[in-house]
Amino acid sequence: MCADPTGGILDFCSLYRFFGALLPGDGLSWLAFAAAGVTSALIVINAMVMATALNTWFERRALARFQSRLGPNRWGPFGLLQPIADVLKLALKEDTVPEGADRAVFNVAPIVLLVGTVAVVVVIPFGENSFLGKLNVGLLFILGISSINAIAIFMAGWASRNKYAMLGSMRGVAMLISYEIPMALALVGIPLIAGSLSLYDIVKEQSVPFLLVQPLGFLVFVAAASAEMSRTPFDQIEAESELGSGYHTEYSGMKFAVLQLAEFMAPIVTAVVITAVFLGGWRGWDPVPGQAWFVLKVFLVVFGLLWIRATWPRLRVDQIMEFAWKGLFALALINIVLIAVEVQVLRDPETGRLSTDSMWLMAAINWVVTLVSIVVIANILGQRRLRRPEPVPSPLANMNAAEAD
Repeated sequence: MCADPTGGILDFCSLYRFFGALLPGDGLSWLAFAAAGVTSALIVINAMVMATALNTWFERRALARFQSRLGPNRWGPFGLLQPIADVLKLALKEDTVPEGADRAVFNVAPIVLLVGTVAVVVVIPFGENSFLGKLNVGLLFILGISSINAIAIFMAGWASRNKYAMLGSMRGVAMLISYEIPMALALVGIPLIAGSLSLYDIVKEQSVPFLLVQPLGFLVFVAAASAEMSRTPFDQIEAESELGSGYHTEYSGMKFAVLQLAEFMAPIVTAVVITAVFLGGWRGWDPVPGQAWFVLKVFLVVFGLLWIRATWPRLRVDQIMEFAWKGLFALALINIVLIAVEVQVLRDPETGRLSTDSMWLMAAINWVVTLVSIVVIANILGQRRLRRPEPVPSPLANMNAAEAD
């Protein structure tokens, strides 16, 4: 299972060998396996929970600055202890379950949503030798595990036996399933260029960041990922002005805290995936460690996603669905065809790989195609018929003015 003597700093095999060396004899290998698994899970869960707590503070402070107001500033210096105060408040609240709810499904739904969010991090390489799982189909794993969110949201709405929660979950499932398709198609160009589905190999192949090589795929993925997180401008699952709190209307106490944890963790997970797939992962310039470059890129992506949330207004349901099927879907197909043709023409016939010069040539071509495609799609989907017409005075206006004179 872990015959390879080389490994990462935090990968499962390294932990397995460490615990195996501490336990005497070969008969306890199962215990070393269990200890390595539990340690890996604790590393992922605790690191993501702490990062999410910090992100809640950062989002609230940054949104306050965007809106010219004060954010959390009472608990601790600059309000840094506000996440702890929020957790304590939710822990002390009464945990209620609606009388007609499906109690088992109602209790499991928050856990399913959180597990589907945390599990993505397992296959992310944070550095040259820092990863928990080096899965050779990591890209497919991310697409598969992220689809669990739709099931969890529908479970929460269905089990609540509340019409607002049910409407919110139905909107959410329709939107999530619709946006999973362009998001998956936006990633098809990645293995075409890298020649692998492993995230570790994808990062190694980015002598030129894939953001520059295929900007159209990047833009489609960011838009679809924002919808998958149900964040503004795609906030239809928790449209407060229409549905109360959406699918978690009936949740309170720690169950509500788990749902909020998964929701605020989603931007970090999305930023981690974008960093590994499009921004070169840990690649940077010496002597700064690769892990530091990775964290810096993740922070910049999180801030970019927050900027989008603070800037754009919420769209209507019909606009959101139209944007997925008529806009992003078409752009994703254009990106696939473009990348496939370029790889077939520019790759080395002997090695089957793309050189750095070929990637720069692809970047120059693809940026032009991206701008043209966006302009064309925007004009096709643009609602020019809704532009305000020039005012025309009614022939009935002031009809009695002459008689009055």
